Amino acid sequence: MQSSFTAWGNGLLGVLIFSGSLPATRAAVGGFSPVFLTSARAVLAALIGGLVLIALRQAWPRRGDVLPLMLVALGVVVGFPLLTAIALQEVTAAHSTVFIGLLPLATAIFGVLRGGERPRPLFWGFSCAGALAVALFALREGGSVSLTGDLLMLAAILVCGYGYAEGARLARHLGGWQVICWALVFSLPPMLALALLTQPPTLAGIAVPAWIGLGYVSVFSMLVGFFFWYRGLALGGIAGVGQLQLLQPFFGLLLAGWLLGEAVVPSMIAVTGFVVACVVGARRYA
Repeated sequence: MQSSFTAWGNGLLGVLIFSGSLPATRAAVGGFSPVFLTSARAVLAALIGGLVLIALRQAWPRRGDVLPLMLVALGVVVGFPLLTAIALQEVTAAHSTVFIGLLPLATAIFGVLRGGERPRPLFWGFSCAGALAVALFALREGGSVSLTGDLLMLAAILVCGYGYAEGARLARHLGGWQVICWALVFSLPPMLALALLTQPPTLAGIAVPAWIGLGYVSVFSMLVGFFFWYRGLALGGIAGVGQLQLLQPFFGLLLAGWLLGEAVVPSMIAVTGFVVACVVGARRYA
């Protein structure tokens, strides 16, 4: 009972932290370019993560874990942050949050592919229904819709889902927080070089919300959230604790409306709710 409570508690804390990622990224791209934001947040998180690894005297990962850790880094350290940062120049945080409803499904699909499981036909039925709902929402939404932004969000969901699934597999023997710390450390050299190449010519005029957004995504979205998330997945499993991701779109919509003052229209809530229902069904028949 205690282990189950710990798993779900850690998973919920991770989801709550991740829910602020898109609103914080939206604020940060108001002052920083997407490439610099992606590289800077990775560098800051890697420095902290590296110090934690040294302080706690963690052994170097075994050779077979190096490539999977680099793939985790490509998914959650580089791919998802960069793609969402570019997308959020085209669409609002509230609009993009609807796509997060597909993240549990993407994680489940990559978990199936990695584990060689054979889902029942109803799994794919729920999967297609959820994807269709998101596609129709993206096509019919008025005003701020950008096909480029929507496609970037879909790509971000795919790479993040893979990073979650691969990271959860590694967390079973490496430990939850160790996975993200090592992934960040391995990504530090190229991310540091990229940050230096793309840094703003001057820091004057960058608004406070952009700095707050950069700080949040660097410390919490890129590092602290994964401490809780991967620990929860390792203790409770992807199929169980992973369902907590279904709460993230709702938290994200609330934060986008509260912190950024963005419009949260009924269609966003309706589509998010429908996608959540589809993901629940897909999980059940996976």
